[in-house]
Amino acid sequence: MNLTVKLKMSSAAALVMFATAAHAQSSVTIYGVLDSGLLYQSTSAATFQPTAPNQGHVYQLKDGGIYSSFWGLKGSEDIGGGYKINFKLQGAFNTSSGRFGLSDTPGQVAMFNQFATIGASTPFGTFDAGRQIIPMIYAMSETDVRGAQYFGSILTAWLGINQAAGWPGTSTNAPIGALYDSNALVYNSPKFYGASIALEFAPGGVAGQTQGGTRESAVLKYSNYGLNLAAVYYNGHDTNPYPLTYPAAPAAPATGLANNRFYYFGAMYTIAGFSISGSYGVGKNPANTQAADFEMISGGLGYQFNSRFKITSGYYYLKDRNHSANHSSEVSLGAEYNVSPRTRAYAQVGYVDNKGTMNQTIIYGAPVAPGVSTTAAMVGIRHNF
Repeated sequence: MNLTVKLKMSSAAALVMFATAAHAQSSVTIYGVLDSGLLYQSTSAATFQPTAPNQGHVYQLKDGGIYSSFWGLKGSEDIGGGYKINFKLQGAFNTSSGRFGLSDTPGQVAMFNQFATIGASTPFGTFDAGRQIIPMIYAMSETDVRGAQYFGSILTAWLGINQAAGWPGTSTNAPIGALYDSNALVYNSPKFYGASIALEFAPGGVAGQTQGGTRESAVLKYSNYGLNLAAVYYNGHDTNPYPLTYPAAPAAPATGLANNRFYYFGAMYTIAGFSISGSYGVGKNPANTQAADFEMISGGLGYQFNSRFKITSGYYYLKDRNHSANHSSEVSLGAEYNVSPRTRAYAQVGYVDNKGTMNQTIIYGAPVAPGVSTTAAMVGIRHNF
């Protein structure tokens, strides 16, 4: 075999090896979760309006006993030197109806309402651009024994503040803080001796308004030796929700005023299977504090019996600082058992005592009658694929 042929064969082999290596450095994954159960609730309401009448007790097949059901696509390409290009598309759906989750537009749904991001991971941290769950929510989850679940947790307490501030539940555009932000640019730093920061900025894209519709947030976290600490600052412009009468009434025009501010401080400590948490939060409309000014206090206690079984409990208190008659107390208790690595069974019970016009829910997506006490119980199953 002459030298030319040998060189050609060697070059071809090198190209094949390079192509194989390049292919191995990229990946795309389809993934998801289905979460469904039977819910009993002693009161119910058709909306989150503070005057919504009590429609009585309800039994229903309920999606999202722990978290929402969702599906998604994610991928990563290793471009060398510790750098990767990432994308993520993820959307919630309702297992009982097949309907996609809410978008920012009232009354409209979206296929990828939780994540639609492209970004990069580097030795200096990660950067993601697009619609996403914002850093504030992760900080709250990591300092709540109940893990910001959909049933009786810091998440439902925070949603209770939003409901009291006028959130109609027809979109994800909340008046206090945010679960998702569209157009968001988010940076997460690496940990340094357990400490990390997350920064967010979301330009509003409003013509003629530099601050119209913009949002910014900062999160400082510490996680080490079983201790989680978090401090959150969130500020939004023109992020109050559409009116309850939508679509009959149009949304207010952008003003650029800061009308959505949320502060949160939380801690959780875990030792020998026991976990204890506590937090304090304030949500307000800085442009008009008479319209919204709320206080949130939480506490939690849990125990992990073994790798499969745990119980968690929480207490969540809300107070309208403008109207002392409006306040709410909620307690919840849950048990979870991992049937297999991908399947979890759960049972939960909760009680909320709403006073005045407060209507803090026990589980996300199931309105309760305002101003009265409500009991709820749910058993369900959550499966990952």
